[in-house]
Amino acid sequence: MLDVLANRTYRHLFFAQVIALVGTGLATVALGLLAYDLAGADAGAVLGTALAIKMLAYIGVAPVASAFAERLPRRTLLVALDLVRAAVAVGLPFVTEIWQVYVLIFVLQSASAGFTPTFQATIPDVLPKEADYTKALSLSRLAYDLESLASPALAAALLTVVSFQSLFLGTVVGFIASALLVVSAVLPKAKPPPRRTVYERTTRGSRLYLATPRLRGLLALNLAIASASAMVIVNTVVLVQSQLQLGQRFTAGALAAFGAGSMLVALGLPKLLERLPDRRVMLFGAALLTTGLFLGPLAARRYETLVALWLLLGMGYSMAQTPSGRLLRRSASEQDRPALFAAQFALSHACWLITYPVAGWLGARVGLDASFLTLAVLAGLTTLLSMRLWPQGDPAELAHTHEDLPAAHEHLGSPTVDSRKRHSHAYVIDDEHQRWPRE
Repeated sequence: MLDVLANRTYRHLFFAQVIALVGTGLATVALGLLAYDLAGADAGAVLGTALAIKMLAYIGVAPVASAFAERLPRRTLLVALDLVRAAVAVGLPFVTEIWQVYVLIFVLQSASAGFTPTFQATIPDVLPKEADYTKALSLSRLAYDLESLASPALAAALLTVVSFQSLFLGTVVGFIASALLVVSAVLPKAKPPPRRTVYERTTRGSRLYLATPRLRGLLALNLAIASASAMVIVNTVVLVQSQLQLGQRFTAGALAAFGAGSMLVALGLPKLLERLPDRRVMLFGAALLTTGLFLGPLAARRYETLVALWLLLGMGYSMAQTPSGRLLRRSASEQDRPALFAAQFALSHACWLITYPVAGWLGARVGLDASFLTLAVLAGLTTLLSMRLWPQGDPAELAHTHEDLPAAHEHLGSPTVDSRKRHSHAYVIDDEHQRWPRE
């Protein structure tokens, strides 16, 4: 997995990601504690609303940002957005009202909605070989998991000497360091896309996404993934500090268990994906998430069983989530890849827009057991839906006809084209292939 770090550009981008993630992780812990400080036992509802606002920013801004970002230099855009995020994070320690949390979260996450898809779409261009890209995906997942493990532990250590508001300063440092590392990297130039209207550029990623069967299955899986992760992110602080009456460091420890489970899977995922298809691995991960949510009302009665449950959910999360980049890479041409990554970013976060309020408001109004069971049913149904939408064989190359193209079209220059303009190649939705073949 570490072989890909020999690539200087990827190495700088990877460490930029890691440092920004640590800063973001400190902010995640601090935001939960800030919500508890402002709202007490209703912290889950406040945090659920704040995260729903974050999702609205992602869903609304990501496709629009992608439409304009493809015309801008990647490095300049990434650095500018890192600096915007750092500037917003400076204001978080001074929040005294709940509405201020909501405003700052919206601005911060709007910048992230432009940054993250652009960053993700750059990696396949830096590492064009699928084996290298798979290693990079697992390494990226490992970075997220190490952050989930290290940031709460670092937060727990810092909380012994500073107040939780000081943790937000780590976020500022992380974004500034990330910007400096991106500046030091030489990024490949993106292939210029054809000229299209703003509307076509804004909606192209979603149209490509929804026209591809494996990605429709991925969208259903995203909802199962969001069901489990929302329960962890929104309600860990309530489960630990309100229901179990434990301190802040125990909240950090439970979040670390979720990261540890995900990390264990990420370490073995490149080898696993060499032997098993993405579909089987991801569906099994979703089944683990569903099972864990159903066990939630029983497991959350003691801290030790809660930690074990969060470990299981972390394993399922990594298994279901990590290979998604491979699916996106397979499903788009190079020039359409940024739009498709932006679509995945927006659509997957639309799933969190559903599950965050369910986890927060249902837990606050009806009870945490109701949140567990409702999200378990949602995860189970969407996992079954994904099995139906995502074809089991799902070959990369598909035989298809081009009766709509003239015989002299450059796409039909292959000698394997027969009299019905039928041929076979790696199939993606693009200007020459606007529908998925039925045969």
